[in-house]
This record gives sequence, structure tokens and C-alpha cells, in this order.
Amino acid sequence: MSLSPFFSDQQIATLRAAFNRLIPTDEFLNAWDNGAGDYLARQLEGDLASSLELYRAGLDSLNQEAQARYAQDFVTLNEAAQDELLACIERGEVQSEWAINPRQFFEAMLNHSAEGYYADPGNGGNREKTSWQMIGFLDR
Repeated sequence: MSLSPFFSDQQIATLRAAFNRLIPTDEFLNAWDNGAGDYLARQLEGDLASSLELYRAGLDSLNQEAQARYAQDFVTLNEAAQDELLACIERGEVQSEWAINPRQFFEAMLNHSAEGYYADPGNGGNREKTSWQMIGFLDR
């Protein structure tokens, strides 16, 4: 499953970086490597089709916000700066002009990255049932 029909390469890179800060790598896979992007791609073809414009505007605005604060794209920021920026967006504290509500965008990313990470693998995420093993739903 690919996000290419929905987003530009820059938007996909931004989404990947943001998802991976929301669910980073530890002893288990990060959000993207565990299929959260594939989950979102599948859902944008169905139940989340109405969220496509929120994501497009939000990803562009996230980059604009990174430029306003750090004069860099979101993906080139170090992890601490990415975390700080995401925390500001979560609180709705933005410096640039956003076409959509930044808090609503943050909540969508948070919810969909978690859904993709923990969902039934049949929905496109949770590769090899990794997160189910992590939480003890399946034996390792």
C-alpha cells in the first residue's frame, strides 16, 4: 500500500518523521516500520477518505511551522526539536498561518499512528503482529 496517490514525496517524508516521533523505536519497531503508513494509506481509500485534505493541509502547515521556528523542514530537525514542535502543535501554539486547526491535525496523526500500530494486521498495519506481541496479546 502506498501513500503516493495521496501525498507528495515531501508530505510523505514529513508524515513518516511525525509518526516516528509519536511512536519511536525502542526495543520494538517505530510507527512507520510497523505499518502505520500502510494502515493510513488503506484507510484513506475508505473510512478516512474525508481526512485527506486535513492531512494535506496539516503536513504542509507542519513544514511551514518548522520553517517559521527553525528555518528548516520538519524532517531535517533533530528529534528534540521535532518533539518540541509537535508538543506546541498539540497545544495549538503555532507561529505560522495554518489552513486547518493544528490541534485537530495533531489528534488525527496521534490516533491514526496508534491505530496503525496496534490494529489488526488485516487493516494494513501492525506488521507481523509485532505490537500484539509487545503487549502480550500473542506469545513472542
